[in-house]
Amino acid sequence: MNVIVVGCGRFGAELASRLYAKGNQVAVIDQVASAFDNLNPDFRGRIVEGDVLSQDLLRRAGIEQADGLAAVTSCDTLNAVVGHLARTVFRVPNVVVRNYAPRWRALHESFGLQVISSTSWGAQRFEEMLDNAEFRTVFSAGNGEVEVYEIVIPPSWCGRLVNDLMPTNHCTVVALTRAGRAMLPDCDARLETDDVVHLSATLDGIQAVQRRLQGN
Repeated sequence: MNVIVVGCGRFGAELASRLYAKGNQVAVIDQVASAFDNLNPDFRGRIVEGDVLSQDLLRRAGIEQADGLAAVTSCDTLNAVVGHLARTVFRVPNVVVRNYAPRWRALHESFGLQVISSTSWGAQRFEEMLDNAEFRTVFSAGNGEVEVYEIVIPPSWCGRLVNDLMPTNHCTVVALTRAGRAMLPDCDARLETDDVVHLSATLDGIQAVQRRLQGN
C-alpha cells in the first residue's frame, strides 16, 4: 500500500514508522526539515520537505499513486484543506485527518472527511477509566462516541433479567458469555454470577448501566 503522511511531529512520525514497519511504501511530508528527526532510525521511506499545500510537492510525494493519506499536523485548518484536496483533486481513496483542537472538529466533518480526534478520544478514555474502573473497554468506534464494554456480573445481580440491566436508550447487548460459551441473549434471559456481558453503548448509556448495577 502507498501511503502519504502529512506532518512529521511526534504523532506523524510514529504513524509513518508503524506503517513502514508493516511493509507499506510511505512518504512523509513536512515544512520543517528538523521534524524528520522524529522518525524511527529504521525508517527508509520517502522524506519530502516543503509546502504541504503545494500540488507539485504532493505529486512529488506520489499522491497520484497513493492508496491513502493521513493529514496529522497540529493545524486543524491545514489538515482539513489537505484532506479535501487529496480526496477531491487527486481522488485518493482513503483519506483520514487528525483533529487537534476539539472546537475545530466540525470543520473536518463539514468536508465529509474521516476524522480522528485524539484529544477528545483520549480525554473520554481517561474519564471512562477513572469513572468506570469496573468496566473494561474492548472496542472503540469513531472517536469513542460508541464503545463496546466488558462487564462481569456481580453476585447481587444473580437471577436478574438482561433487560433489567439495560437503560431505555444508548445501549444494547452484544453478547453474553457463561462458562466460556458465548450467546446472543434474549432480553428476558436471567443473569448468573460471573457472567461476562459485552455491551455496545454511548458514554451516557454505560453510565446509566453503572448506576443500575450500583442500585441507584
